[in-house]
Amino acid sequence: MSPDLQPAHLPPLLDPLRFPLSGSRLIEASAGTGKTFTIAALYLRLVLGHGGEAAFSRALTPPDILVVTFTDAATKELRDRIRARLSEAADAFLQEPATVPALSPGEDLLYDLRADYPCADWPRCARLLRLAAEWMDESAVSTIHGWCARMLSEHAFDSGSLFTQALQADQSGLQAEAERDYWRSHVAHLGEADARQFREWWKTPKDFWKQVRQLLKVQSALPPGLPMGQALAPARAAQALALEPVKAPWRGESGWAMELLGLLDQGFAAGHFKMPARKDWMHKLRAWAESDSAAPCFKSTDTAAKRLTRPAMRAAWQKGDPEALLSHPAWPALERMQADIAGLPDGSEAVLCHAAHWIAARQQTEQARRAEMGFDDLLSRLDAALGGPNGARLAALIREQFPVALIDEFQDTDPVQYRIFDRIYGVAAHDPSCALVLIGDPKQAIYGFRGADIHTYLHARRDTEGRHATLGRNFRSSDAMVAAVNHVFHRAEERTQGEGAFLFRAAQGNPVPFQRMDARGRKEVWTRGEDVPAALTLWQWPQDPEQKSAPTAEAVRSRGAQACAAHITELLAEGRAGRSGFVHPDGRLQGLKPSDIAVLVNSGVQADAVRRALSRHGVRSVYLSDRSSVFASPLAADLQRLLFACAEPDDNRALHTALGCALLGRSWAWLDRLGHDELQWEALLLQFRGYRQLWARQGVLPMLRHLLQDFEVPQRLRAAQDERGLTDVLHLAELLQQASVRLDGQHALIRWLAEERLEPGQDNDERKLRLESDAALVKVVTIHKSKGLEYPLVFLPFANVFRAATAKDMPLKWTDAGGTSRIDLNGTSAAVEAVDRERLGEDLRKLYVALTRARHATWVATAPVKDLERSALGYLLGGGASLAGPALPEALHTLAAGDEAIAVEPLPEPTDLVLPPETDSREPAPEPPLPTSLREPWWVTSYSGLNRTAAMPLDDGDTIPATAPDSATQDVYTESLRDALDSAAPLAAPASAAGLHAFPRGAGPGLFLHGLLEWAGQQGFARLRTDAALQAELAELVARRCRQRGWDAWADPLRAWLLAWIETPLRLTGLEAASPIAPAELSPSQYQVEMEFWFAVNHTGTLALDALVRRHTLGGAPRPALLPRQVNGMLKGFIDLTFEHEGRYYVADYKSNALGPDAAAYSAEAMGAAILQARYDLQYVLYVYALHRLLRSRLPDYDYERHVGGAVYLFLRGGDAPTQGLHCERPPLALMEAMDRLFAGGPTSPGEPASADLSAIA
Repeated sequence: MSPDLQPAHLPPLLDPLRFPLSGSRLIEASAGTGKTFTIAALYLRLVLGHGGEAAFSRALTPPDILVVTFTDAATKELRDRIRARLSEAADAFLQEPATVPALSPGEDLLYDLRADYPCADWPRCARLLRLAAEWMDESAVSTIHGWCARMLSEHAFDSGSLFTQALQADQSGLQAEAERDYWRSHVAHLGEADARQFREWWKTPKDFWKQVRQLLKVQSALPPGLPMGQALAPARAAQALALEPVKAPWRGESGWAMELLGLLDQGFAAGHFKMPARKDWMHKLRAWAESDSAAPCFKSTDTAAKRLTRPAMRAAWQKGDPEALLSHPAWPALERMQADIAGLPDGSEAVLCHAAHWIAARQQTEQARRAEMGFDDLLSRLDAALGGPNGARLAALIREQFPVALIDEFQDTDPVQYRIFDRIYGVAAHDPSCALVLIGDPKQAIYGFRGADIHTYLHARRDTEGRHATLGRNFRSSDAMVAAVNHVFHRAEERTQGEGAFLFRAAQGNPVPFQRMDARGRKEVWTRGEDVPAALTLWQWPQDPEQKSAPTAEAVRSRGAQACAAHITELLAEGRAGRSGFVHPDGRLQGLKPSDIAVLVNSGVQADAVRRALSRHGVRSVYLSDRSSVFASPLAADLQRLLFACAEPDDNRALHTALGCALLGRSWAWLDRLGHDELQWEALLLQFRGYRQLWARQGVLPMLRHLLQDFEVPQRLRAAQDERGLTDVLHLAELLQQASVRLDGQHALIRWLAEERLEPGQDNDERKLRLESDAALVKVVTIHKSKGLEYPLVFLPFANVFRAATAKDMPLKWTDAGGTSRIDLNGTSAAVEAVDRERLGEDLRKLYVALTRARHATWVATAPVKDLERSALGYLLGGGASLAGPALPEALHTLAAGDEAIAVEPLPEPTDLVLPPETDSREPAPEPPLPTSLREPWWVTSYSGLNRTAAMPLDDGDTIPATAPDSATQDVYTESLRDALDSAAPLAAPASAAGLHAFPRGAGPGLFLHGLLEWAGQQGFARLRTDAALQAELAELVARRCRQRGWDAWADPLRAWLLAWIETPLRLTGLEAASPIAPAELSPSQYQVEMEFWFAVNHTGTLALDALVRRHTLGGAPRPALLPRQVNGMLKGFIDLTFEHEGRYYVADYKSNALGPDAAAYSAEAMGAAILQARYDLQYVLYVYALHRLLRSRLPDYDYERHVGGAVYLFLRGGDAPTQGLHCERPPLALMEAMDRLFAGGPTSPGEPASADLSAIA
């Protein structure tokens, strides 16, 4: 806006390079004025410390600058825009001063910013900006909920929060559980009289819960209420007290009822009117006044209620003056009676309030027990922490962490959000040591249904009085479009009657004025043929003199959708013919495309009407809404039928129902054949039984994918261009898969889907409709969803359709003239009037949002709906005056006469024009070339993968994997499979003399013993020896595991064996250990259980490795040879026990091999033979090598000879043998060094061939 157009009472225009960056300030940014551009400019200045006296006290980095917006999508966009602006500015500062062209001030912001610095500082500025751009991944650009979650986590001590709390986005399940608890506690056991009264108030439980859920949003402002059993008595007493002055004048022979009857008799006798039922009505009225009934005497639909009013009497009066009769005080009392009685307390409000408080408290208790939070809890808990005893310290910490905060879309805030920032930054105090910049537009505050409160914005506006700025230039729309919107709203703003354009003008001022916008304009021009159409076209409905009443809502919806679709089709046909589109400065015409058009609606019902009308003309469209749940899709019902048929394929009715659903698209003839073709029916029955098995084995998502492909659903939907349907089906399948993880069984999942369809949760982003491809489609968008977006052309076919507030809109919530939030549960006329006024205010703001979406042109249908003057468009046209009859056309032409950018045209008539499908001229991309070279083989293996010998045939029955195990348990099991050569013997009754020798053999028993020893190590060997409670836990553990395997008789012997084993000192013979060591003597810091290791193996041949191990272990004794393989990748494994004793480190491995029937079988020679046969020598060499690599990297003075003890292999069944079942060996250092060279891909020693050459020797 030009400065001379800026009224003195409006905020000054913002200069982004001179705007003060300290204290609290407010920027009002109207639609299309470059709000994001301004935020990025302020961010640049904060990073550079720019501005002189207007600068912040120091330069900041991205983690120091808090930027808050209200959606995840807006957060990502804002972060990317700021990053791009930082990079662009850094490039600008890197330019050579001599190459910079001269520009006028205000022409280019970066030019002006750079001009504020001497050329010598440009490199420094560029470096700061470049670092900030690279730092943006750690920037504090966040949603309000994400930032609150971060603060509660990072400042857990000061906020009193738990360190680990789960954020539960969907609270509907928890709320439903609390509702069921309330029903069981307070409703299910009501007495007969109370239950009957409850039924009179709420016909079904669904009606009750609907009202309670509305109250949950405002429960903190409600009175405590009373449960049903306690609410009736005080309510009836209050009713009687309130009814007394209403009934008293009507009682007795001298009461109003009899007086009025006398007057009516006189009028009837004189022939002034006809009212044969007058005596019955008056006697009924007197009887009611003398009774205890609290119900109205007449229902609002009764003839008496309609006839016994002054307007009705005047209309029925046939001759003479009725005022003598109508002057009686009974008449106004009669007219007020319905409202007076309706406003009486009956106890239902108390019950609803009690339910809301009880359920909210139960939810909070359960959330605390589960350590969960919802999105609203993030705000309330941070708010409570800031208002608590430690709040000042918490606020100071956050203020120190984020000295500057930029709050975007501030008009969508609520009292809790504002209170949080006020407590941190002190808005009214205007602290210069920090900065809080609030950016928003009160004219676009349209999210009241989400809790956003424009009065909170106005509160902030008062707190920042004198520190406001405004953005006055529109960068979105053409000059004509901006001029048209200016004219519509400025005319209402300047009108003497009314309360300004947005209903906020009062004697003391107008906090939400409409301000004319200046326009930068657009380079391209919207044209139709040789003409430039009007920017704002008002469609006037045809006048029908015979139509006495306003058109119905259905007629308005149908006719508006038809007119809109007909005109869009006509424009698109012209666009294809090159007669309409956008002319660019070079003269090129860009033809109009469907993606250039948006139709703005208020609801899904309106959207459906528009999309059906467009479809009849062959125009494809996509619906975008903030509130549509995928569970409300018709296909959700079809999926439920299919799931039930898959779960119960033998239920003929369920299967027939599923096969007939629209999703499968079977023809009537095909379905009819099923009743006659038994073979086809049996085939389908087997097919659905297969789906049930697939569901049980693999899950619901794979099953649904198979079913959809088998019935060719994706192909059919794509052929029908129903991308919406295909997107919904796949989305629902994903949600079903997610839900199946936490539900038990197929029928539980079907029940979950049914419940979600009944109450589709719309606050959960996962459940909102996903977009199908919107290329070349007309966009049908709700006005709420369109906020922040822009479109070349916009249609508003239902601009003056509105829904007035009623007494049924419980709770009635509004803000009074003093700024206090009020709630009414009685539906009084005053409350309804106040709420409807706020509804009109929000509708005006919605209309402003809708009219500012277009770049070039907008079409608005103006239907003569009932009470049009109560709509937003009606208010702008007439200021609240009636627009019935010819008043509407007159108002439209008066509006258009004031601006040439506005035109009034007849509502387009429906046409039969069908737009033929557009052919796709795109060619498929060529197939990418095949890779020219083979990828180098690389994989992860383990000891079990290497240990394949010629004695171990690798036939098709081999079940030992060559890949690395994923866990220690899998590693043990794989190894135990090799030990299964000792096939499992029949179970024998244990005898103390037999010990473990009689314990079953095989992989399963081996894994069992490993599991016991692993558990003991994790609990602590030393603790197990002394802790009686842990020993009891051991007994229970062993008994349970034995019971699962049918080894109950082994429970006590195994427990006793384990306790004795940990006490037994192990003699590490041959390993230079000074003294034996018992496991129970090891402290937890001396050992680690199941230590995992990884190391690289580069082009290593197994024969070369085998040769090294043979040469350096067990005296070179013969053993089975490894099969030749080439290994390249990583080698991993798990060591059963790694421990330190007397300064040396050892690896230990448990072996459950059975070498014979008693202790004599576990001689050193026998164990050595078993080691060689199973190639455990290779295993412990790899384990010691892994230990060697670890110690070498961790110990500063590492020496292999001094620090490595060696390998200890424990044959568990030979623990009672003289050898203790121990095989011990320490591989020499030379072997470790040779393995270093080998695994690096080189020769094992100078003069030897490389490992690949050795592998070739077979």
